[in-house]
Order: sequence, then structure tokens, then C-alpha cells
Amino acid sequence: MTKPLRLGIAGLGTVGAGVLKIVRQKANALTQRSGRPIEVVAVSARNRDKDRGVPLTSYGWEDDPVTLATRDDVDIFVELMGGSDGPAKAATEAALKAGKDVVTANKALLAHHGQDLAALAEANGSVLRFEAAVAGGIPVIKALTEGLAGNDITRVMGVMNGTCNYILTRMEDGGLSYEEAFDEADDLGFLEADPQLDVGGIDAGHKLSLLASIAYGTQVAFDAVELEGIGQVTIEDIRQAADMGYRIKLLGVSRMTGRGLEQSMAPCLVPATSPLGQLQGGTNMVVIEGDQVGQIVMRGAGAGEGPTASAVMGDVMDIARGLRVTTFGQPASSLVAATSAKATTPAAYYMRLALLDKPGALAKVATVLGEAGVSIDRMRQYQHAADTAPVLIVTHKTTRAALDTAIGGMADTGVVSGEPVALRIEEV
Repeated sequence: MTKPLRLGIAGLGTVGAGVLKIVRQKANALTQRSGRPIEVVAVSARNRDKDRGVPLTSYGWEDDPVTLATRDDVDIFVELMGGSDGPAKAATEAALKAGKDVVTANKALLAHHGQDLAALAEANGSVLRFEAAVAGGIPVIKALTEGLAGNDITRVMGVMNGTCNYILTRMEDGGLSYEEAFDEADDLGFLEADPQLDVGGIDAGHKLSLLASIAYGTQVAFDAVELEGIGQVTIEDIRQAADMGYRIKLLGVSRMTGRGLEQSMAPCLVPATSPLGQLQGGTNMVVIEGDQVGQIVMRGAGAGEGPTASAVMGDVMDIARGLRVTTFGQPASSLVAATSAKATTPAAYYMRLALLDKPGALAKVATVLGEAGVSIDRMRQYQHAADTAPVLIVTHKTTRAALDTAIGGMADTGVVSGEPVALRIEEV
């Protein structure tokens, strides 16, 4: 009989418990599909006595995940603890040095240390897989490393944080303020312990940097991702965008240009009729564009016990079948250190500003835009609020640098109250 593939799981939160349930409940199907039995031999977590909805008595227990990672009876170390450093990093490194294969759902770990860990895996003949780290149950890593390997990828973009998509969706559907939708998401348990990881775009930025590495054959460059959260988006922006046929999404976009690798994670307007515009609630969507296949759209649950555990098991099953793919789709030594470039690809922009109720205010703003080389496509003025008039401007295609120059000049006009809000309109 073929030897079982033996797992050691560190981290028994929502995802870890989900993996245990799949291995227990689907044992026969997993054996038939992989050609060998899959079994859990030992686990590790901070609290041994916590009720996780699945019995642990049949598994070995290790208080120290590093000890678990190096056990002789563990073939695959499954890291589900989270965190870019600390126990997760130490245990993952220990497993790889011991020649173990590693499956992880830890996007922060890979975003900060992916290059070194990939090189360590290859030096020790190990495999490091991370499908569950990006977009939950959507098999986007597998698509990029395998199914689309014959393409030059021209753009990767998507909604990669379900919490932010939930908040923006609830603002539109429920007419809620950002603060009200945020509190609702928090009450439902959608937010990370540090909410800024979600609403600040950091979590999604980690995921984008990993996809960009695979797509363009570059070393992971999370520090170069331009991050902008959703905290500045108001219900007025939501309504005005809808009025023009758009929806606002926290959108990650990466593309390789002549100037270097552009990576941005920021609120953008997308056509309401597009697949991204139709995306509701906590769902994720990744759009990949290649020179041979054109546009591929993948949609699915971006988090949660079942979807993320499913992605973990997808990696486990590939290893069980003998499929050994390099971490980022090619040898770590061949990944180039990409030149990082600010997002300079021209696009139309949505702008919201409050004009003081003064004669010639609109003309002054239009002059500043024109002097910066920014032309106006559409302009709307809404009802006065106290002594200011809300004004909405949609520009023709321009660069963010030109727009920032114009915004800087508006402060000197004496007719603009507060800081203008500018959101990119992404073509999809």
C-alpha cells in the first residue's frame, strides 16, 4: 500500500479546524483523488483545551510549532498561525531546512520574506505552496503558475479583501456612512484585530504583491505597493459614482511598464456593468490579462473556513500527486528585482471638491486643472451645503502626477475648502 502523506498543522483557528474537518470527513475521496492516504499526525496551537468543533485526541500535540515542523513523522508542515515574523517564520524556516514541504495561508509572511523562503525551499529540495494566502478559495496561484504559464501577463487586478467590498457594498445598498458600515462589519466579526490591515489596504496589498511576483517573474516587492485605504470614501462618493454608472471598489492593479512594475491598491471607480462592478458583499474577484488568452475572470469566496481550507487542501493534494512547482512559478534565483514605478499609466479620474460660495470659483479650478495639463470631461455642481458647493469633476485621461500638481495648486486659489478627493477610473 502507498505510504500515507502525513501532515503537521500549526494553528487551529478557523482555517486549521476546517482543514482537520476535510481530512476527517473526506478521507476516502482524498485517497482516491491523490493516489495515497492523507492523514494528520500532529498539531500545535496556543490553547490545547479550546473547543474547535473537531476532536484532537487522535493527534500528537506540540506546544512549540518549531518542534512540530521538524518531527520525523511529518511530511508536510501546514502553517496556519499567521504573522509576518515570530513563530510562523521560525517554524516555516525550520521545516524547510529539515527538507519538509510547507503549505501556508500566510500572505504577510510571504509578502515580507517570500524571496528568502523560496530560495530556502529550493536549496533543501522542498516545496512551498500558498494558494490559500490569496483570494481564499479562488485557485488564482495555480492559474498563474500552471494554466497561464504560456502567457505574457499584461495586467493583474482585482478585489482581494472581502471586508472592504462588504463595507462599500453596504454603503451603497443601505445608504450607510462609512462609519456605520465599518461598525456593522466589525459586529459581524469581519475585521482583523487591527482593522487597518483591512480598510487600509495592507492585507490586499500583500496579496497583490504575491500575484505580481508570479505574473512578471519578479521578486516580491510589497514595500513598493502604493497603498490607499477606503476611509476617505463617503456615501456621497458612492451615490455620485452610481449616478455616472460606476461603483467604487478597493482595487488592486499591477502591470509591467517600460518604466518598471506598477502596483497600487486603492479605491477606484469601475463600470457598474462590469464583472468587478457587479461584485457584491464579501466576495473576491481576480482579473488576469494575458497576451494569448485575453482576459480571465475568477470569482469566489475570499475568506472563511471552507474556502480557505479548500485552498490549503488543494496544495496538499498537488504534493500528494507528486506535482512539485517552484514557489513563484520559476526558480527563485531567476526572479529579478523589479524596478518599482509609480502608477503613471494614464486614466480618467473622479474628483470631489467643496468650493466656497465665491464668484468665479469654478473658473479658477478649471484654470488650475488646465495649467497642469488636465482636461475636464464632465462637471456637476450639487446643492449648496452651508457656505460651500459640492462639485464633481471627471477628467479625461491623465497621469496621477499631473492631477496631484493640479490639486496642489487648488490650495492657492482661495476657493477650495478642504482636501479634494481623487479616485482613478479603471477600465475593465
